[in-house]
Amino acid sequence: MFTEMDPKVKAYLSALGRRGGRASRRRLTPEAARDMVKVREARRAYRELHAQCFWSHDPNYEVTLGDVPWVAERIMRYGGRRGWEWGAKLCR
Repeated sequence: MFTEMDPKVKAYLSALGRRGGRASRRRLTPEAARDMVKVREARRAYRELHAQCFWSHDPNYEVTLGDVPWVAERIMRYGGRRGWEWGAKLCR
């Protein structure tokens, strides 16, 4: 089944993993993190409510930060109660 790993290989992989983890960490300001969440939620709303609120727009449209108010307005107007609540969260 599984044999014991050579201690030298284990130490090497451990050091490599630590170094990769440190190098890949991003530093985001709180504002940038909030913007990323808004865009992610607006994209999700666009996909899930496309047939109801965005039927005349390209289904593969990539929502950006500048589009968040537009998406919020459309889902609040045409998305029913669920859309209203979702849009209100995007407007915060």
